[in-house]
Amino acid sequence: MTNVELGLPALPAPPYPEEVRARLAADAAELIGRYPQARSALLPLLHLVQAEEGFVSPTGIRFCAEQLGLTTAEVTAVATFYTMYRRRPAGKYHVGVCTNTLCAVLGGDQIFAELQQYLGIGNNETTEDGGISIEHIECNAACDYAPVVMVNWEFFDDQTPESARQLVDDLRAGREVRPTRGARLCGFKETARILAGFPDERPGANDESGAGGAPSLAGLRLARGEALPGTPGAKVVSPRHEAPRHEELNHEPRHEELNHEPRHEELNHEPRHEELNHEPRHEEPGKNGKADGQEGTEA
Repeated sequence: MTNVELGLPALPAPPYPEEVRARLAADAAELIGRYPQARSALLPLLHLVQAEEGFVSPTGIRFCAEQLGLTTAEVTAVATFYTMYRRRPAGKYHVGVCTNTLCAVLGGDQIFAELQQYLGIGNNETTEDGGISIEHIECNAACDYAPVVMVNWEFFDDQTPESARQLVDDLRAGREVRPTRGARLCGFKETARILAGFPDERPGANDESGAGGAPSLAGLRLARGEALPGTPGAKVVSPRHEAPRHEELNHEPRHEELNHEPRHEELNHEPRHEELNHEPRHEEPGKNGKADGQEGTEA
């Protein structure tokens, strides 16, 4: 098995063309300047080179190493550890299907299997037209909307095999697709540049919120003592500043359960003389005042 088959870079790699290198070097200098130590900028730089080629190539690894004074082995160790750094070219739209526990049992495994068959590609592969790549993701951090699909790291919630197929059809046809939450889609390379730490310059994109919706906030609302939609008046707990109501606990605690005043003999017991400092009674050694095995004498 070759290094290419393993997803490892074949080094030494050629450098970027001079004009590309000069442009990336200026961006890299800006990123490095944000950190007290240059090597701390490695993760943003890997996103930067991924934005250039659609994956982290051997040339990109060489560039990062030169900018940070690291070895290519050190850069490769980081680039191959984090799954967001692609080792093969991604499509314009990279589709990630969550197959972790909750999404899987709610349909994520089926969605992923059917998308692979529908697109004719396997995990971490790209369609021939370069439009779509697909990957199974270990948790998209959106369990409250399971099963979840991401496109260029934007959320598409509550998916089904049918909706996922329609999603990739719309992407390939160039139709506008809006995520369930978050900013409207841009290409994978543009997304990588934003992840590197450069601003999203599309008008209004930064105002398109990706904040959690009602399922994400349900636990918080319950903790505050609020009623959930569709359950008027029903509460699980009281607000923290209020005492629990009888109907919430459905239990009227008795005085001795919650405000018990322990009796003297329970906590501050004064042992009786015969318990700890036992003085044998006269009749115990023998009956009628006689020791065992002895006869009494007549007066």
